[in-house]
Amino acid sequence: MKATILGLGLAAAAGLACAEDAERFAPDRIAAGAAIYEQNCSACHGPHMADPSAAFDLRTFPPQQHARFVRSVTQGKNSMPPWGGLLAAPDIEALWAYVMAGEKQAAGPPAR
Repeated sequence: MKATILGLGLAAAAGLACAEDAERFAPDRIAAGAAIYEQNCSACHGPHMADPSAAFDLRTFPPQQHARFVRSVTQGKNSMPPWGGLLAAPDIEALWAYVMAGEKQAAGPPAR
């Protein structure tokens, strides 16, 4: 019984997190992140997060590790330089939205 209640609580929390993500990842925010990515990240992580050579494949970044993402971008990690002095917190959050939403959502709806 406790496991069922705990499971329902976790499912509800996950649902709230998804709703928050949908709000946080508005199309304009994803597009802003895509532009920041293209200018600052694509040289190492690949254009549109595709075909990264030696850098971490951001398409596989775990969604539940937001703090790790922010820390890595801000402070650097391994051979990645720190970007905290160059990117403001809203820029890093836009990058997060782009990385989490993926390239399909960054491109926007297909033209008619």
